[in-house]
Amino acid sequence: MIVVDRAGGDRDVRGSDGGAAISLAKVREKAPDLVSLYKAAGAGIRRHGLEGLRAAVYLVLDRSGSMRPYYRDGSVQHLAEQVLTLSAYFDDDGTVPVVFFSTDVDGITDLKLGDHRGRIEKLQQNLGHMGRTNYHWAMDAVIDHYLDSGSRAPALVIFQTDGGPTSRAAAERYLCKAARLPLFWQFVGFGDPDDDEFAFLRRLDELPVPGRRVIDNAGFFHAGRDPRTVDDQLLYDRLLQEFPAWLPAARAAHILR
Repeated sequence: MIVVDRAGGDRDVRGSDGGAAISLAKVREKAPDLVSLYKAAGAGIRRHGLEGLRAAVYLVLDRSGSMRPYYRDGSVQHLAEQVLTLSAYFDDDGTVPVVFFSTDVDGITDLKLGDHRGRIEKLQQNLGHMGRTNYHWAMDAVIDHYLDSGSRAPALVIFQTDGGPTSRAAAERYLCKAARLPLFWQFVGFGDPDDDEFAFLRRLDELPVPGRRVIDNAGFFHAGRDPRTVDDQLLYDRLLQEFPAWLPAARAAHILR
């Protein structure tokens, strides 16, 4: 595993922008190019009743060989900026931990507000061979990072991929294991929506409760062949579609305090 440089985050007091952890003024100062995304994220948060929530946000990115075009055309960078902007409402450090994976975990880094422009493509180019698709190693890395952080806050994990994993049994096992932790996994598919590869992600989304996992801890939506064309408001609605229902379920199961 290559560990890419980890940038520290600037701390900010809780803003007044609808309970946002980082204020609009701070975003204008640090990342003026993200102001429109920040406003779109705020609208989505208000629609889903998540104002004032404090949560960690993770981003997991597929580096299998078939993902190369999505790095080149900026689709992955755009998603990263959307997720970074969403995190500004939930977490005041202005930083999103990013896990790159293919056959194994290829690299771990932080995406920082103000140091985000073009960063994803530059990072992934330094990570070497783009291999196969194994979800479970990336999931394990997120679980370890969360546990090592000592946080008791909920975590929203945005997990992007363009197909099913090589080891499907391992992916199911890790998702079920993670159901006992304060982690919600929102899977995002890139590519042909009719591809049979995405049937597995739909199955993950529908794993039975309580037969396989203690609560429903995952969602899935497909961003299509050209994810850059997905409207920002729609993307935030889909990212947050199931997360609000998971929060009370996790509290009722004593997963969250």
